[in-house]
Amino acid sequence: MNKEFKANLSPLKQYAFTLAETLIVMGIIGVVAALTLPNLNSSTGEKEKVAKLQKIYSNLQDAFGRAEAVYGPYDEWFVNDGNDNDKKAKRVFERMTEFMKYSKACTITDCAAIFDKGGTSGGDDSTTAKYNVILADGATVGFKDDGNMCALVDIDGLNKGPNTAGKDFFAFCYNDEENIFTYNLHGINFNVMSFLYDSHKSSEYSAAWVIVNGNMDYLKIDNSGTCPDGKTVLDWTTNTTCK
Repeated sequence: MNKEFKANLSPLKQYAFTLAETLIVMGIIGVVAALTLPNLNSSTGEKEKVAKLQKIYSNLQDAFGRAEAVYGPYDEWFVNDGNDNDKKAKRVFERMTEFMKYSKACTITDCAAIFDKGGTSGGDDSTTAKYNVILADGATVGFKDDGNMCALVDIDGLNKGPNTAGKDFFAFCYNDEENIFTYNLHGINFNVMSFLYDSHKSSEYSAAWVIVNGNMDYLKIDNSGTCPDGKTVLDWTTNTTCK
């Protein structure tokens, strides 16, 4: 190209990228995107689950407070029920869902049960709730009393996986001391690491971690409680996240 012709080119044309250079840059961007997007999607999915569970927990607390305001103290709801756990679960279901917004109410006979695969014993135990409601966002809340009244939550809905405690299945149980439906914090301060090892197997303990610490990082640790960075060890006081 002679100097006279080059001088007549616009500045944009003089400094434009060649096709080869453009393809190289696009290739680099594609590689970076492939490396970062999976982590970004995973982080976004976890945040959505945390927010969803926190919202459900807040709604349960609100419904419980409203039910007590109308029907009196919780312990007086079962005066005529004796030791019939099924009647107790049905009564709690009826009174609390009166103050909850949901799209459908269903029992074990007309909708799928809530399953807890890999329950607190670490096996393939299942936990079912006879009285369930399907919320507007697709999550399910079921009430069960097997000696301890609990609200079982499947944030993905009845027919979606993995149906595993600590991943999409959680439980909030009535606490006699606090007179409220809450997460299980009993014994955590006595054996922190034992909790962390079993957090993905316990629907109550994992619910406690999510509500208190706002993350699901217990799913990222190894058997020693160490995060992927190889340095941070989760606990309930100073290291409550792997980030």
